[in-house]
Amino acid sequence: MIVSGNLFIRPLKKEDAGHLVKWLNDPEVLQWYEGRDRPHDLDKVYEHFYESDNQVIKNLVMWNQTPIGYVQYYPLSEKEKRIYGYKRNESFYGMDQFIGELSYQGRGIGTLLVGTVATFLFDKLDAAKVVMDPQLRNPRALRCYEKCGFRPVRLLKSHEMHEGKKEDCLLIEKIRSW
Repeated sequence: MIVSGNLFIRPLKKEDAGHLVKWLNDPEVLQWYEGRDRPHDLDKVYEHFYESDNQVIKNLVMWNQTPIGYVQYYPLSEKEKRIYGYKRNESFYGMDQFIGELSYQGRGIGTLLVGTVATFLFDKLDAAKVVMDPQLRNPRALRCYEKCGFRPVRLLKSHEMHEGKKEDCLLIEKIRSW
């Protein structure tokens, strides 16, 4: 478990699936995560979050023990390193997250979440860099990541299929400070 003040991050459990179904059927969440054309029923949640890639560490995000969102982190694959232009022997992690409970958005929790997980990856998993590739059309997320010390690396043109359209993304990184 990762703890920072009122923020608790713990491994995803099967009984958390109902929260994911709720959040991944909310158009406000889907607008930025997965896409409004990809709502998740229980079967899709199990397939996507419980039966997929075991390199991805999947976690429930809680605020004062109330489930509010999701975060995952993973070592970058050799293919991802190549796409992003990184050297093969470096220890890089990627991460993705969302706050699913809308009443908890806009309160600085996302900034605390991203900063806390990045620090964990540096301190506990010895990451040299943490990277993300948010869509350029998501200024709120970009501001959050900038507050956490992430800096732009390069534009990823037509990088992500989202709601039937190839979206431009921005490769951002935070480098471990020694």
